[in-house]
Amino acid sequence: MRWLLAFLFAASLAAAAEPQLFFSRAFPGSAPEYFDVALQRSGAVEYREAPDEADPLKLQLTQAETDTIYLLAEKLDNFGRSVESPAKVAFMGKKTLRFDDGQRKNAITFNYTEDPAARELTAWFERIAESARNLSDLERTAKYDKLGVVKSLQIIQSSLDGNRLVGAQQFLPMLDRIAANSTYMHTARARASEIAEAIRNPKQ
Repeated sequence: MRWLLAFLFAASLAAAAEPQLFFSRAFPGSAPEYFDVALQRSGAVEYREAPDEADPLKLQLTQAETDTIYLLAEKLDNFGRSVESPAKVAFMGKKTLRFDDGQRKNAITFNYTEDPAARELTAWFERIAESARNLSDLERTAKYDKLGVVKSLQIIQSSLDGNRLVGAQQFLPMLDRIAANSTYMHTARARASEIAEAIRNPKQ
């Protein structure tokens, strides 16, 4: 009887598990050579540059961003089918997509795909990775390298202008802090203020 109760308890925990999407790219010679992104259905993100990294970078996506990404995964049957293209192309990095909701665990690996949903989904994860790195770099320079803050802000501005910045609201506390702190260069304060304004009032 006990084993049955334990089994039912474990099954109920699995059924209640929050869905998670996982993406990784391994590409020797690139920078970084490896990264992975784990995205919970709640929008919580963990970003790593090593599979066994103990302290991942964290980011929070909006509900709309998260819904868009999960809808793309659904279009791919939550990775229940291959998306690898038969075309012979150069190595573009080993990419892995994985879905896990406690009941189903699907995973696919590919080098190159022509599937529109898979390409768009890959682009989303690339943007998440870029945004996580941007936020981490801004936090680092703001704390340890005030002269480097301007360059960090320029990179964030470029990501924002290129529509590659996701979870942008999470940048606001740091941007506001820099804009209001007279110990930073005027250029940094002005740019931080401009970026924060653009995030709060995006162009339609």
